[in-house]
Amino acid sequence: MVRARNQRGAVFPSPVVILSVLAVAMAGIAYVATRGGEPTEREVTPVVQEQPSESPSPTYEPTKKAKPQKPPVQRGKVYVEVYNNSGITGLAGRVADRATGIGWAVVGSDNWYGTIPATTVYYPQQLKRAAKTLALDLGIQRTAPAVDPMRRDRLTLILTEALS
Repeated sequence: MVRARNQRGAVFPSPVVILSVLAVAMAGIAYVATRGGEPTEREVTPVVQEQPSESPSPTYEPTKKAKPQKPPVQRGKVYVEVYNNSGITGLAGRVADRATGIGWAVVGSDNWYGTIPATTVYYPQQLKRAAKTLALDLGIQRTAPAVDPMRRDRLTLILTEALS
């Protein structure tokens, strides 16, 4: 006896197929658009000025209008969170104590889960000068704008190695 073939199968509704094709196409476009981009991270380099060895001879120089000086960063009024992203136990706590001793308002320390390329001070735009000051105080070379899930009212310091 010959059995009739059963040609039943799963038929996907056309909107599901179209959305699937669109999702794959958008993922491909996003991949091509974002590869090879320059990182938005900045490197902080301290500047050392040498003092002249000889006293300059008195000469006439026209007076220049001085730029108005921005007030110095008030360390105690800037909140800082310190996170450990290394395998060194207690690193965040030790650096938090060090920052507190310098005058920063450290409000917490904990572990950070994620991939960070190097020790970095992350800042919201309004605290950019404070981030550079904290980086100089602790000898950190990198600062970068804050990203989610970082809070926008404080500096976030993420450690990947012990500070010198």
